Amino acid sequence: MMLNAAAAPNDPPTVAAAARLLRAGRLCAFPTETVYGLGAVATNTDAVLSIYHTKGRPRFNPLIIHCADLAMAETLAEFSPLAHLLAEAFWPGPLSLVLPRRDNTGLSDIAMAGLSTVAIRIPAHPLALELLASVGQPLAAPSANPSGRLSPTSAEQVRKGFAGKVPVLDGGPCLAGVESTIIAVDGDRLHQLRAGGLARSRIEDLTSRRVLDVDAHAPVAAPGMLASHYAPDAAVRLNVTEPVPGEALLGFGAVGGQLNLSVTGDLNEAARNLFAMLQQLDETGASAIAVAPIPTHGLGEAINDRLERAAAPR
Repeated sequence: MMLNAAAAPNDPPTVAAAARLLRAGRLCAFPTETVYGLGAVATNTDAVLSIYHTKGRPRFNPLIIHCADLAMAETLAEFSPLAHLLAEAFWPGPLSLVLPRRDNTGLSDIAMAGLSTVAIRIPAHPLALELLASVGQPLAAPSANPSGRLSPTSAEQVRKGFAGKVPVLDGGPCLAGVESTIIAVDGDRLHQLRAGGLARSRIEDLTSRRVLDVDAHAPVAAPGMLASHYAPDAAVRLNVTEPVPGEALLGFGAVGGQLNLSVTGDLNEAARNLFAMLQQLDETGASAIAVAPIPTHGLGEAINDRLERAAAPR
């Protein structure tokens, strides 16, 4: 498939070209419905190590493995009936499942940070699915940004983040705008390790089970669990209706600002705009970014999670 966006010189012009890079052990960023991922073949330890090196990511922080379809995912992890129910309902889509990993998968242990579980998802983006099918192997793919910084929702943000050194398969802007929800399936219990693009309520409605929170002091078992994460250069202050001098205000609904996540109070629109607008305000040189109050229901849980981590002490 030929891409229609203007690309940097080292960007692959087609999905086939991106697949060749990945099969050769190179990194290549690619679009998903959530954010852009920094991809490497998950069975290639040197390539997976390159993800950690390129991002400056702590080695104890595991990676999500992206699969082309459920059949591929089932070769990597043990699916209980409850896990199957979730996969069949929400894949492809913004849900990552943390499941017991199978033996002899060939996956690099480094991608799982030495854990006995693996986080898996099937992305709901046509280019991502075409790329995974073309590579023919699962891809480890955290967000395509330096570790701890704002996640990219466009190819241009990936290029800026890595100074053009990482090839990017350009698929336009991401539709969801926040990373996948991560759910650990432990027998009949469900734990949310990260709020994301799939609302907790939809999982609870499907399963008739309460989705439990993970202990705040639990070891890192999935991406996005570090206290300080998703951060711009500027300090971030939350639940602000009146900024102080020197602050750039990111509005929501009736609370205006230099930029507004959604004038109509649409949480889906706010999620799509979150990282891009934080970056735009960061680039103004403001010393601090004040953010208007965001409701906590639905996707508001994921938005507030990202904002609280952006505002955490660094």
